[in-house]
Amino acid sequence: MPLNSVARTASSAKPIAEPALKPPLKWAGGKRWLVPQLLELWQPYRDRRLLEPFVGGMAIALGLRPERAILNDTNEHLINFYRWLQRGLQIERELSNNKELYYQYRTEFNQLVEAGRADSCEAAELFYYLNRTGFNGLCRFNRNNQFNVPFGRYKTINYQRNFQPYRPLFETWTIRHGDFDTVPRQADDFIYADPPYDVEFTTYSAKGFDWLEQVRLAEWLARHEGPVVASNQATERICRLYRSLGFTVDTLPGPRRISCTGDRTPALEILATKGF
Repeated sequence: MPLNSVARTASSAKPIAEPALKPPLKWAGGKRWLVPQLLELWQPYRDRRLLEPFVGGMAIALGLRPERAILNDTNEHLINFYRWLQRGLQIERELSNNKELYYQYRTEFNQLVEAGRADSCEAAELFYYLNRTGFNGLCRFNRNNQFNVPFGRYKTINYQRNFQPYRPLFETWTIRHGDFDTVPRQADDFIYADPPYDVEFTTYSAKGFDWLEQVRLAEWLARHEGPVVASNQATERICRLYRSLGFTVDTLPGPRRISCTGDRTPALEILATKGF
């Protein structure tokens, strides 16, 4: 069903209150701007479970506020941070926009990872600080799985220490780490997939996400019986791929909020839908 048709169907659905919680992290390719469009698609299915194989900055889950959700990501450090939010994370350590402190904490974070303590509360605190303080909010790891984003260029940073407000909403959500095709799904799940873009920069994790992964994901999504929405950079091959698998592909301007070069030029994106 075309996006505009879905929007007309959704217009009669009960409106959802404006979310009170904002995404706690800066995130390259974050989809907070897309929440209004997805709300129109989500409202007729809001009693279903939301499944996100690439939860990223969590803007969509926080915007749709499902009662049930499976939120997955291949980035183990991101998932560790969210799991500590489930427990009501409160950060006591120093948080300041200081270059010396940043590199000290970056070293400490990488040492924790090397020591097998990537799932610790300390690692979650440091991940939050590095995300908020590092260059353009990037989450980048080298092939040795070491966080290597340089210090950022912010005049001021509003850090958050108390994440207790997230805890009630997170209680009914399953937060997991793994490949997208290991996510348990039911036939009526509402899937929203926002993989790493089909662009040259793919070092979202040490493993990366190349074209073969894009194809594997699209085919996995196409096999789902329930409603599916996927977003990506609107490259010619991405549009061709999703259309060949039976998706309806709409394009829309998506402001590039954060990028590896600092470029904030609007980029054309796809919204591929199937099963509506």
